[in-house]
Amino acid sequence: MKIFLDSVDVAEINQIREMGLLGGITTNPSLMSKKVSELSAQKKLLAEICKAAKGVDVLAEPISPEYDGIMKEALEFAKISPQIVAKIAMSPDGIKAVSALKKKKIKTALTLVFSPLQAVSAAVAGANYICPFVGRLDDIGQNGVDLIGEIMGIYKNYGFKTKVIVASIRNNNHILGSAKHGAHSVTIPFKLVNELLRHDLTDAGIKKFIEDWEKAKTK
Repeated sequence: MKIFLDSVDVAEINQIREMGLLGGITTNPSLMSKKVSELSAQKKLLAEICKAAKGVDVLAEPISPEYDGIMKEALEFAKISPQIVAKIAMSPDGIKAVSALKKKKIKTALTLVFSPLQAVSAAVAGANYICPFVGRLDDIGQNGVDLIGEIMGIYKNYGFKTKVIVASIRNNNHILGSAKHGAHSVTIPFKLVNELLRHDLTDAGIKKFIEDWEKAKTK
């Protein structure tokens, strides 16, 4: 499983890369709006992110919901770096853009996926990635992780090459459940990274080792 970082903060990206955990970057207009407000500034920030991410895929999302706008922004983003993957919202225009970008050999990801049939459609259209959202399904009373099991089962049945990046991750159970279902990747916010690495017994064990060593030094 790869770990994607859901962030546009270069300092956060550098930290996770230095830990050896960085499998990719996901961005979205909401994250970008906290840093920039113009397309030119967004492109500059994406270039900085690609440089910090050192060779891994960087998912960059056009803001336009319509085909022509999606294509224009996606083609602009693709000029920044070969690392760029056009991350496009699931819709008829989005699917059309994925098919067109595939012909231009530009990588794509379909996001805001909430059903197995949307996942199938994305794979048939040739998306390199899909981003199914588990937390938002939990919010409406469904089990989001169950969706991952359904998608992975269908993809295995048909040998689809589209990779699954589980999104809207809220907690470790989402990550563990996705891993159990064989998801290719998860994308998580920076604040959850340390939660992957810690356990109360680990913390207690480290504390005990230090205490014992300090006692030995005073003998």
